[in-house]
Amino acid sequence: MRLSIFPLTGALLFPGLQLPLHIFEPRYRAMISDSLVRDRRIAMIQPQGQYDGAPLFHIGCVGKIGEVEAMEDGRYNVILQGIARFRLLRELDVTTPFRQVEGELIEDDAGASLSAVERASFEREARRFAEAQGYSVDWESVGRLDDVSLINGVSQIAPFDAAAKQALLEADSLAARCELLVQLMQFFGRRDSDDGRVTLQ
Repeated sequence: MRLSIFPLTGALLFPGLQLPLHIFEPRYRAMISDSLVRDRRIAMIQPQGQYDGAPLFHIGCVGKIGEVEAMEDGRYNVILQGIARFRLLRELDVTTPFRQVEGELIEDDAGASLSAVERASFEREARRFAEAQGYSVDWESVGRLDDVSLINGVSQIAPFDAAAKQALLEADSLAARCELLVQLMQFFGRRDSDDGRVTLQ
């Protein structure tokens, strides 16, 4: 399938989750306008560099534009709803100001679940991590989340670097993503970092 992409370092989207975006660059304003008159879909994927036109990672997530606030100066505030992960097949040669790729959707098991031991291990490490970082968390609400919403939600908002977050997105199962999250939180807790971000070596 043909996908218009928003390549943004550190901004990941997971299926079933939402990502608020402020669109101000002319090329991405054009992308949103184009999407709104077609199928309201764009794809989030991280570039492998900070320069314009940098190669892309091979896994991203397709999202559908939900709420839209169009401003008088042409900027947009949108809420992107994650639909499905995709695998990049190739980048297309296009005349549009925004980049487009050919991708194939990855079928994830929306009904996946963790074992009781995996869930307990994750919540235990998450509590340690939150306490060490000074985060205020409503643990009662966390306890009511299903496994997919919990693991993907933490993966999307966790303060890890781009490579670590990409590894979470690329994990091929919920259990594998959970295990990696636990490892990253343990590593982060031991790491004396100046900028407060974990780096995946």
